[in-house]
Amino acid sequence: MVSIQNLKFSYGRQIVFNNINLQLEPGKIYGLLGQNGVGKTTLLKIISGFLKVNKGECTVNGFYPFDRFPQFLEDVFFVPEDFIAPDTIVNDYARLRGEFYPEYDSNKFGRLMTDFEVNGNFKFNKLSYGQQKKALIAFALSTNTKLILLDEPSNGLDIPSKSQLRKVISEASTDDSCIIISTHQVRDLENLIDPIIILDQNGVLLNESTERIAQKLLFSFSNNPDNSALYNELTPGGYISVKKNDTGYETKVNIEALFNTTLKNKTEISEIFNR
Repeated sequence: MVSIQNLKFSYGRQIVFNNINLQLEPGKIYGLLGQNGVGKTTLLKIISGFLKVNKGECTVNGFYPFDRFPQFLEDVFFVPEDFIAPDTIVNDYARLRGEFYPEYDSNKFGRLMTDFEVNGNFKFNKLSYGQQKKALIAFALSTNTKLILLDEPSNGLDIPSKSQLRKVISEASTDDSCIIISTHQVRDLENLIDPIIILDQNGVLLNESTERIAQKLLFSFSNNPDNSALYNELTPGGYISVKKNDTGYETKVNIEALFNTTLKNKTEISEIFNR
C-alpha cells in the first residue's frame, strides 16, 4: 500500500531523512517509533501529501501523495497531534466534510461519538483538548479510508478513553486497510500495534511483526542483570533483559525495552533480523 524508496528530505539545511526505505502492507496496524525529532510526524506528512520529498520516491496505492489527486485524497486521512479546532458544531463538521469521502458512514460516526462520550452538538473549539481529539478520531475512522495516519492519538486522553481508543482502532482495521500510529506512549497501544517500525535519520532500524521479534529476541525479568544480554533495564522489582533468542522459546515482546535495545545496538539488531 505504501512504498518508500531511497527517500531523502530536509527542511532547508536540516536533514531529516538521508535514505529511508519502507514497505507497508494492508491489513496491518503499524506502530511508528523513534526519538524526538527523528521525523515521525514528517514521514506521516510525506505519506499524506502535505510535504514533497527532496529525492527518492513515496507512493501510496500507486499515487504520488504530493500530487494530491482527488482519488488519493478521498482514501487517506491524517489525524495530527495538534490541530486548530474550528468554530463549528462537531456534527456539522462531520456532515460537511464527510461528503469528500465516498465511504463515510454517519451512523458509525454517531456510534463512536457515543462510545467516546462526546456531545456532537457542541462546537469543536468549546470542547476540551481530549474531547476534540476523540471527535476528530471518531470522524477519521468513520471515513473508512484505506489509509489512516494517527500522530500521537492517545495524548490528552484519560485512561477510559485510551481503552476505548484501542477498541475502536482495532475494530476499524480491515484486510484492505492500513493504519499507521506514531506514538511515544507505547504502553497505551502495546497490545494493538503490530508490526513495529523503529526509525532514525539514517534509515529504518526495524520493521518487524511482533511474532518475528519474539522469535529473534528473548525478553526476561529477573532480580539481577543478565551479563550476556544486549540490554538491561532496572525497574521496580528487578531487571528487564533483552538478548538474542537461541532457545526457540518465545516470550512476550516488551516494546519499550525493544525500542531501547534497538537504539543502543543498531548493528547487532540489524544482523539478528537480516540473517
